[in-house]
Amino acid sequence: MNLGFDITALPATEHVRSGDQAPAFSKPVVTAEFWEETSLQTLLEDGPVVLVFHAMDGDFPATYTFQGIVEAGWADWDRAQVVGVSISTPYEHRDFQREWDGFEAFSFVSDPACELGAAYGATHELDGMSITEHRPAVFVIDTEQAVQYAWVAEEYPAFPPYDDIEAVVTGL
Repeated sequence: MNLGFDITALPATEHVRSGDQAPAFSKPVVTAEFWEETSLQTLLEDGPVVLVFHAMDGDFPATYTFQGIVEAGWADWDRAQVVGVSISTPYEHRDFQREWDGFEAFSFVSDPACELGAAYGATHELDGMSITEHRPAVFVIDTEQAVQYAWVAEEYPAFPPYDDIEAVVTGL
């Protein structure tokens, strides 16, 4: 089957795993109303967090990932909040939210230097360039900041196992 794009195997990574303590952070977080510097601990005050690391906003894998999340009904969750993470700026996140139906239901972390991606072990270099981007990955973090689920892509592009993640969140 010709998909119209290449699938690239990604090198192995030492990433955060289920049972680990999630790395703390304080980064610009974009919501439908505003953005501000926000810590993981502050996000966890509202309940578990599902961090979704993705390609830069506007790239087709980011769009497909969040379209899949919208179709899966994650915007209606009351058990956890979904938070995207990419190298995109707060302005780009805001445009991304406004461009697609349902995306404003989610918050997005701006991590342009990929520091958060590196802390979670969810980065890769773009086609041999000296640009580091977030590798597709999902981490479900409970209110005690423990990682309850970790999925990190082994190839690019790759899309999260939505049903597996939903099962973990339902069990929280």
